[in-house]
Amino acid sequence: MSQDSATKHPHLAVDVRNASLIYNPQSAPVHALSDVDLAIEPGEFVSLIGPSGCGKTTLLRVIADLEHITSGSVLVNGVSPHDARLARAYGYVFQAPALFPWRTVLGNVKLPLQIQGRPAAECEAIAREQLARVGLSGFETKFPWQLSGGMQQRASIARALSFEPRILMMDEPFGALDEITRDRLNEQLQQLWQRERRTVVFVTHSIAEAVYLSTRIVVMSPRPGRIVRTITSTLPDERHLGLRDSVEFMEMAHAVREALADGHHD
Repeated sequence: MSQDSATKHPHLAVDVRNASLIYNPQSAPVHALSDVDLAIEPGEFVSLIGPSGCGKTTLLRVIADLEHITSGSVLVNGVSPHDARLARAYGYVFQAPALFPWRTVLGNVKLPLQIQGRPAAECEAIAREQLARVGLSGFETKFPWQLSGGMQQRASIARALSFEPRILMMDEPFGALDEITRDRLNEQLQQLWQRERRTVVFVTHSIAEAVYLSTRIVVMSPRPGRIVRTITSTLPDERHLGLRDSVEFMEMAHAVREALADGHHD
């Protein structure tokens, strides 16, 4: 993670170069990632898609300082993932909502702010504002078990956004939800991105979800995870669910499907 790389590309939100990750390198090595190069500009919505076990979640976790590469370099906002985490440069939304059941919805969203030592009134105001952004005004005093799965995941997104991170990392956040709820949350996430233009790194198994949400789609191969193709979206900037019936949407979905198939054959 050389400072030279940070100096040359201070504008990149994420800069992954020649990154490989091998589990158990001494005995029975498992090659999770192989020579990954990925550059993400601020304000992009980038989806990582690939078959199960291809390393897309591993790559996200590397960027988030939850896994550590064996070789190569990773920079997040021009610093190491570790320094970016300490600077609270990103919010992370897991596959499951991961809310504390003994805290109200408001209490869960306030938690990162309280850990930062912010004044109580400020924690309250910011948490309420973030809950409003994800459509959960009026549910502040409910407990997680009183909410649907989709509402719990929206509360998780509000918590991840509460301290105004520059990057939002999302690991298949809607994968366990029914299709109708998933569509609604896709639409809300798209609208949220349109309003705030944060950098989003999004892991998904769904071709339709990747095409609908992303400015770029990064297609990964089966293990060891490599990037086989990057597809830049040709869809209009502002999107609605009706776009999924358009010829342009179907052509993009076909391109992603072909890239996934090519990755299997490499």
